Amino acid sequence: MLIVGNWKMYKGPAEAAEFCVALRGANLGEANVVVCPPFVSLVIAVELLAATGIAVAAQNVHWEEEGAFTGENSAPMLRELGLYGAIVGHSERRQYFGETNEAVARRAEAALASGLAVIACIGETEDERASGKTEDVLRRQVSVLPDDDALVIAYEPVWAIGTGRTATAELAQEAHAFVKSLLPRPVLYGGSVKPENAAELLARPDVDGALVGGASLDVGSFAAICRAAASGS
Repeated sequence: MLIVGNWKMYKGPAEAAEFCVALRGANLGEANVVVCPPFVSLVIAVELLAATGIAVAAQNVHWEEEGAFTGENSAPMLRELGLYGAIVGHSERRQYFGETNEAVARRAEAALASGLAVIACIGETEDERASGKTEDVLRRQVSVLPDDDALVIAYEPVWAIGTGRTATAELAQEAHAFVKSLLPRPVLYGGSVKPENAAELLARPDVDGALVGGASLDVGSFAAICRAAASGS
């Protein structure tokens, strides 16, 4: 069971250091744990979590190894930092920065080729679900992803991210089973995962873990979600 904390644009180096020190002493159960700090906090997170079993990943990665791509970071650069992997295709990247399915695929392929693990995000908007297009959207997003042992998919119903709303465990199971029918890779649930709903979601047979947003910013709530993974292992 894999639990990934996506910090988004929170926690600069000082706050990240404080968090990582606290996380080292927390009871995380038996889950495999990954944290994804913003780029400025990656180095301190790697240093403080070394030898703990807690991995560190980036929130994005570019498809080229180097070049005139201001603001981007390549897979070899991330590997040099000692990172486990990178997220690609998060719904906020798609919504605010124009990420296309093709760009997400290029990022994933480059990271995998460089030896990084990849957490590739997919998911439908509220309008797409309401109009019965969920499976079509997921099929398009999954179809461009490479089938690789180091690839993990994160299903995030966009209408549940940061809204406090959560897909029911039944809806999550249904979506995860469909995604696995397209590409047989582990699938994490990402959509307002909290300590209160984690155990029920993670107990579903096709839910292989969670991509946690807001609740990953507090050590106590994140650790509780990690411990809840034991019930779904």
